[in-house]
Amino acid sequence: MSSFETPHETERGFGLSSREVQVIGGASALMTITVALMYVFAMTPLAVVNDYLFAAPILGVIVYGAAIMGGELIAERGVKGGDMGIAFVGMVVLQLAFGVFGAGIISFAPADARVTILGITAVVTAIVTAIITGYVYARSSTFEHWGRFANFAFLGGVVVIAIGTFVLPVLLLVGFVFIFLGFLLRLGYEIWQVRDKRDASTALQTIGVYIAVAGVFVHVLQLVMRYVLSQE
Repeated sequence: MSSFETPHETERGFGLSSREVQVIGGASALMTITVALMYVFAMTPLAVVNDYLFAAPILGVIVYGAAIMGGELIAERGVKGGDMGIAFVGMVVLQLAFGVFGAGIISFAPADARVTILGITAVVTAIVTAIITGYVYARSSTFEHWGRFANFAFLGGVVVIAIGTFVLPVLLLVGFVFIFLGFLLRLGYEIWQVRDKRDASTALQTIGVYIAVAGVFVHVLQLVMRYVLSQE
């Protein structure tokens, strides 16, 4: 057992509690809406937003990063304050951020291939999520350090992409890997929160899991798109 791992406080069975089911169901519903928005937005002028933002990659990272962080903070503030109107605004910001970003990615694919690409991405993301979830639930340890590591990965990714934008373009791929790793670690952290933080708000946990899964989804989507385009 590493120095980061401490015994889990309580013993668990293999079943999921109603709270865990609510979090999973809520995050899944939010992801379904996001994927639908990606498909719809890809047929609108919003699909070209990425072209402008990622003309300088660091600009795209900063804008989308700010939108995701801002949306999360607004949604959490609304939930904590019992104001569902504010929470809804935060969720709209998050949905738009992930939806527009994903639309920009799939807009390069033929229209008749977009549903297939989104479907493949959904399956791969579900498999990745299942693997991380299985690992977290199989270990009687804390995964709080995964949250810290995720933040380091995000910051590292931003720095590397900034260098890649202005100095060494080859580093852009490294920055992509750092950001992707950050979302994978964040997903493990959020799943641990659902597993151990039983007194926490179901709504807040749902938002956390949704953001992590959506982050993984858009990165897997980029990989799937690269593969599809390479086959043409």
